[in-house]
Amino acid sequence: MSPSGSASWTGQTGTPTRLLLLRHGQTELSVQRRYSGHGDPELTPLGHAQAAGAAARLARVPDLAAVLTSPLRRARQTAEAVAAATGAPLVVRPRLIETDFGKWEGLTFPEARARDPQLHAEWLGSEEVAPPGGESFAAVGRRVAAELADVLPEYPGATVVLVTHVTPIKMLLRDALQGGPGVLYRLHLDLASLSIVDFYPDGGASVRLVNDTSHHPG
Repeated sequence: MSPSGSASWTGQTGTPTRLLLLRHGQTELSVQRRYSGHGDPELTPLGHAQAAGAAARLARVPDLAAVLTSPLRRARQTAEAVAAATGAPLVVRPRLIETDFGKWEGLTFPEARARDPQLHAEWLGSEEVAPPGGESFAAVGRRVAAELADVLPEYPGATVVLVTHVTPIKMLLRDALQGGPGVLYRLHLDLASLSIVDFYPDGGASVRLVNDTSHHPG
């Protein structure tokens, strides 16, 4: 998984920073398919097994510079397994936190739609619309872009693990693909899945892998 090598066919120059984007493992809220934003559930036993599988896989990646994690417990528990297996330093990055779903936190999709039918429909149609008391996807995109702008110069030409959540990972993939809002709704990311993106110093990017779960237990 070395980021070095020829990228001449894409016109990109320089050695990229390779981001290994790992979604956290399973929690009870994900089992129940509930909105899980700034709430702080722990990993389930399966979630810990998923984290261990990801950690074992990432332990085979040479020269990891760091494991950057969302501050939420489900991400930190996943990241701690990766850091322990790889020996890479663990760094909490607040801007990698999941979307704040506000008053929809802990609700299922039908429950949120029943609670706020018009707002829920508007939210599904526009990334500028926020849940009640929560955060719009556009706002998440801005803070994730700010985080990326800091990570790239901090780790030039290095390989870095980011342990985070569905929406931040989708935002990073969308940025790399130069995609529109539809990417957020048409891209599926499993629990403890791995995606890989190279970001080049000239501003180019190359998506190498999306939603790989070959390291999952069983």
